[in-house]
Formats: sequence, structure tokens, C-alpha cells
Amino acid sequence: MTAPANTPGTVEADPLAAANSIVDLGLKACEAYKRTDLTDRLSAAKRSLANPGIHIVVAGEFKQGKSSLVNGLLGATVCPVDDDVATAVPTYVRYGPELQAAVLFEGEPPRREPIPVDDIRRYVVEQSGGTPATPGPGGPGSLVAGVEINLPRKMLSSGLIVVDTPGVGGLGSAHAAASLAAISIADAVLFVTDASQELTQTEVDFLRRARDLCGTVLCVLTKIDFYPYWRRIRELNEGHLRGENGVQILAVSSALRSRAVRGNDTTLNTESGFPDLVAFVNEQVTRRGATKLAGEAAGEVSAVCRQLEMQFSAERAALADPETAKRVIDELTAAKARVDSLRSAAAKWMQTLADGVADLTSDIDHDLRARIRHVLQEADDALENSDPADNWPEMEAWLESRTSYELVANYTLLRRRADDLSEQVADHFREVSGEVLEQFAVYNPTPLLTQAQMDHNIKLEKMSVGKQTMLAMRSTYSGMIMFTMLSSMAHIALGPLGIGIGLVMGRKGLKDEKERQVQQRRGQAKNAIRRYSDEVSFVTGKDSRDTLRRIQRQLRDHYSARADELNKSNAAALQSANDVAKRSQADREKRLKDLDAELTRLRMLRERAAAVAP
Repeated sequence: MTAPANTPGTVEADPLAAANSIVDLGLKACEAYKRTDLTDRLSAAKRSLANPGIHIVVAGEFKQGKSSLVNGLLGATVCPVDDDVATAVPTYVRYGPELQAAVLFEGEPPRREPIPVDDIRRYVVEQSGGTPATPGPGGPGSLVAGVEINLPRKMLSSGLIVVDTPGVGGLGSAHAAASLAAISIADAVLFVTDASQELTQTEVDFLRRARDLCGTVLCVLTKIDFYPYWRRIRELNEGHLRGENGVQILAVSSALRSRAVRGNDTTLNTESGFPDLVAFVNEQVTRRGATKLAGEAAGEVSAVCRQLEMQFSAERAALADPETAKRVIDELTAAKARVDSLRSAAAKWMQTLADGVADLTSDIDHDLRARIRHVLQEADDALENSDPADNWPEMEAWLESRTSYELVANYTLLRRRADDLSEQVADHFREVSGEVLEQFAVYNPTPLLTQAQMDHNIKLEKMSVGKQTMLAMRSTYSGMIMFTMLSSMAHIALGPLGIGIGLVMGRKGLKDEKERQVQQRRGQAKNAIRRYSDEVSFVTGKDSRDTLRRIQRQLRDHYSARADELNKSNAAALQSANDVAKRSQADREKRLKDLDAELTRLRMLRERAAAVAP
């Protein structure tokens, strides 16, 4: 292996480029020392560097200027903007050598179909009914999950992906749940609110949830060119967010930014407020995300260097002092026993993983059932005070949005508990590895709702006027006949009084029938809601169990691979120490020089990796 070209501690301006060069040197070292297992590990790190995927989510209520903000941030009109319609599906803007677009359909992974750039608007904006303007090239049965746009912009070239989300529409809406799911895996959030009024309680609640899910959140006050009292609004918003640690407010004007870009006007651009926003994105999002990713890759190189050094250090110790060779061999033999124990099914970390996943599966399932029961109770209370024939469409929309919100909360709990489980497993493995698997593939659960459909085969119509009239006449006639017969038997002539009694009985009969039908409709609605909730629980429960099994396999494979690497490194070191006794004095001196050179190279590489790590 050749020595690194740069001096130890030298760091390139671009952290991803620095990490790439470090990983390349590590790959050369693994190839030179014939450690294919370590090569696979660094190859995975290099793939992650090639596709950083740093997400910044733009969220907020409807018609607050989110799409205009994205266009102003990127200096290009890529997201459709309209005064009358709103964004219906997420728009993902990432780097590409030329402007291209593709529509994404629901699935795992999502299916992509290229579309003309001029057709982006057809799939992104919604109609008056709140649905996308067209089902897309996949046909009426396909569900559009979003639109992806490739844009040649320097800001995006480092792996930044800007996500323009649909309006929140209230904390309990389906759009809010989908936005929170996207935020849970985002690197930063831009929450957009315009200067027409101060933050509402719904917006503050959403910001609080977003702050819990993502560490980097910025509140952006838009349309300051349209509202002259925007400074007062900013002061009020700062008061609302004073208790939210780390949430700052930036005021911008997308209209001024657009004019500044067209006219290349620096003064107007400064007045728009976008230079501060661009600086925030570059420094707090892109740079920080790239530094974190580069640090993780550099950490992999450092771990590989330590394993390679283990082999050479043991051999050198035995060569330098033959008297200590036996002690070195004994220590390596003891280490081999510890590593072998890590690879067995009875290892403590393996038992902790199995028990933790079993407990987590039970807890997540219980949490989901409790949330669904709470939603059902709210639905029952609402139905007891209303007639489903009057508000069933609103009840359906409420139920779907409320359920989606609880699903996201359940998946957020799963993600947080999975992180805790990873730390517990790492505590038992850290004796020899000290590595933690930090990223889990926990997906947005809201598309699962499309697999559970509300039962529409229920009769919720009220009685027609004609039917009510016939029922009232039948009850009136029956009452008149009954009381006429009774009065005849008692030799009492009721006369016109019998007609009045008949009318009263007819009115009561009609009222009782209406009440009976209302109760019947309520029962049908409750049964439909329960069938829907059961289907949601069935689908979501299966997905949660699959997610936990996937996490278990990720953790098991990760630490099993680390144990195999340690075992191979330890076996190589033990073999080298045992071979020391077979070497002549001349061979020992030559081998010592070679080992010192190799250890120096590995130390320099490890120091360069440490300089890249944050």
C-alpha cells in the first residue's frame, strides 16, 4: 500500500469530496491486505456518499406561498403557482444535468414514469374537489404519490432535495399526517406562513410536532411585499415561538426575489430576504448534512484501520520482544474467545435484540389498538349527536384524516423505540465494536389507508315526503279506527274528538319511525366505521411487524458482519504472532521495518479520517 498523498489532518473544502478520497484510500488498503469483508463495508459507505439525499421539507397551510418559496429559493419556476388551486401531491426537486420530470406512483419502491416538463402542473395542482387534475399516465386506477423534477442548480448538486408538500389543512388532516411523516425522515423543515396574520394555534401545534421530529426547523414569513405591517406580525410570531427552542423566523418576498433574478438586481435581491434563507440552507442544511454523512464514512474508514492495525500491532509486539510473544498469543486467544461468543446465538446482544423486538412488537400493536379505540370513541360520540344521513361525507373525511394522524404518531413511536433498541444492542456489543446502526427504513404509513376502504353499502337516506305522508295517514287511520271501535263498545260517541286522537297518534307514529330509522342509520354507520378501523388495524399491524422484522435483520446483519470482521482480524493477528518463532533474525528485522511502514500508513489514514469526522 502506498502512503497517502496528503499530510495527516488535511481536510478538503468539500466534506463529501474529502470523505470520498479517504474511502478510496481505505478501499486500496483493504485490497492490498486482501480483506474483501472490509471492502464491502467501505463500498457501502462510498455508495452513500455518491447519493447523499439531504432532504429539506417545505410545509405549511394552504395558499401560504410554499411553491413560490421553492421557486425563489432555486431561482427557477419549477413548482406550479396558482391563486385558485393548491398543491395536491408532494414535489421533489433534486439535481440533474438537465431539466426533466417524472411522476411517482404509490408502491415500494415507487414506480416512475417520465413526463414532459410542461405537464408538471397537470399532476401537482388539485381540482376544486381536492384531487389531482389528472390520474397520470398510469391510468385512472393508479395513485399519484408525487412528482420528481431534476434541475441543474449548483445548490442541489451536493445532494440537496427540496420537497414541496401539500397544505397542512389543520393538525388532524391527512395532508398534515403525510407532511409529518415526511418531516420525520427529513434533515430540515421550512415552515411557511404568510404575513396576513399571526400564527394560528394549529400552526403552532404543527411546528411543535415538527420540532420534535426534526432537529432543524425554520419558520419563513412570506408575502412581506404585500402586507405593510409584516414586522408587527413577525414580532407576534416570535412571541408565539419563544418557548420553542431553536425555531427562528426569516421574512422573505418571493415576488421581489423573482424580479431580482430576472433583472439580476442585487439590491432588490437583498430586500427580498432570500440571501439569508439561501445562507441558512447552504450552511445549516446542506453543509451540515454533508458533514454528518462524511463523518459517518470517515468513521467507517477509522474502524477498518483499527482492525488492520490490530493484525500488524500484535505481530510487531511479538517480533520486537520474543519474551512477550507468549503473552501476546494468550491475549489474542482470549480475544478470539470473546469474539466467538459475539457470533453465537446466545450472545447477550443477540438476546437483547430478540427480546427487544418481541417487546416492541407488542407495545406498538397495543399503542395502535389504543389509538384506534380512541378514534372509534370520538366517532361514536359524534354519531350520537347527529344523523349520519346529514353528515356522512364529512364523517368519512374526518375519520380518514384522524386515522392517518394516529398512524403517523404510532410510526413515530416505533421509530423512536427502534433507536433506543439499537443503542441497547450497541451497549452490549461496544466492548469490541462500539458501532451503532442509526438509520432505519421506516416508511410513510399514510398510503396504507388506501388499502382500507369505507363500506358504502349502507342505507343512510331519510324518508321521502311521500313516505312520511303515507306513514302519518296510516297511523292516523289506525288510531281513529281503534278509538271508534272502543267508543262504540262503551256506547260513547267521540265524534270529531276521534279525529283529533287519530291525528295525535299519527304524529307520534311518524316520530317513532323517524327515531327508529335514525338509530338504524347510526348503527349502520358505526358498523361501517368499525369495519374500516379493523381493516386499517389489520393492514397497519402487518406493516408494523414487517418493519420491525426488517429492523431486526438490519441490526442482526450489521453486528454479525462486525463480529465476522473482528474474528477474521483476530485470526490473522494470532496466525502472524504464532509464525514469529519460525522467522530468522534477519527476517525479523526486515519484517519489523515493513510492519512499521504499514502501521505508519494506517495511522496517517486514520488521522485523516479523524480530521474529516465532525
